[in-house]
Amino acid sequence: MCGNERAVVAFALVPNFFIAGAPKAGTTSLYHYLDQHPQVYMCPIKEPNFFAEEIREENCGPELRRGMARDARGLREYLDGTMREKRFGGMVANWTDYQRLFAPAKDQTAVGEASVSYLWSPTAAKGIAERIPDAKIIVMLRDPTERAFSQYLHGVANGAIRWSFHEHIERNLRHRSGQFCVYFPFLEYGLYAQQLSRYRERFGKNVWIGFHEDFKSRPLEVCRDICRFLGVPDEFSPDVNRRHLEAQVPRASVIGWLRRSGVWEAAARITPRGLRPLIRGGLMRRPGKISMDPKDRDYLHGYYREDIEKLAGMVGRNLDGWLLMTGAGIGGIVSEGPQVKK
Repeated sequence: MCGNERAVVAFALVPNFFIAGAPKAGTTSLYHYLDQHPQVYMCPIKEPNFFAEEIREENCGPELRRGMARDARGLREYLDGTMREKRFGGMVANWTDYQRLFAPAKDQTAVGEASVSYLWSPTAAKGIAERIPDAKIIVMLRDPTERAFSQYLHGVANGAIRWSFHEHIERNLRHRSGQFCVYFPFLEYGLYAQQLSRYRERFGKNVWIGFHEDFKSRPLEVCRDICRFLGVPDEFSPDVNRRHLEAQVPRASVIGWLRRSGVWEAAARITPRGLRPLIRGGLMRRPGKISMDPKDRDYLHGYYREDIEKLAGMVGRNLDGWLLMTGAGIGGIVSEGPQVKK
């Protein structure tokens, strides 16, 4: 171990709060809003995934391993550099490397990290509790059916998914290996009650629970409530005009290939930062008329019903709106949903 590494180990801070999930529930926007607070330091990598032991190269399918291999050199350079620019994603599996992420923190009261895999992960709550037992946990929840569709659209946008939402559900239901892939975890991310219980068991009142619909309609109010939870001044008005990771789809199929092959990311790195939004706007578009088939919606309502009812009892909130039947479900005609092929 070199002198610089010893200094990092000796003096680096560790986070005292975590944005643990759920995916596609506003956590990226929350990460950026909190990062604007003078008394909050946010990990420069969103999604380092250190405490989710399941997210390791050996547990991933071939297509994800190829992406990790392409990313490994860039991640190493980033960790060894100044880390002044934010980075989205990067599997940080080494404790010394993880501590490096917090070395730039100064006198901020709240030091945070955001990895949305942590809520789902069977190992993350235990790992955080063992190393940082007094950590505060932030959980943002969203209608699990809408959350799943948003995740699907994100996969379409980055070129990883080239099939229908119905087929994506079926692929997830057929999946048995447990290896991380494009369609696993997927539906599992929305089983909040069993996931939340792991954190409440270990962290008790140090778990803050919010809801995507509240955050979307009253972002400043939610941010100030979180500031009070973290013990930092709540006279805070972040710029909430910019939305982060909103659903977009490619304007042409070749864009999907560019993203799958790694060409997109390589080009982004050499493109001036000021031009990136303009170029992205020309190549991507909002989903527009892409919508969920009512039969798929009704199937997912059935899939999540029991867990939603448990969650409602746990958090003391009426979640009936998450189970409103639409489309084919209206009038008592309920689709059997996706059929798992034998």
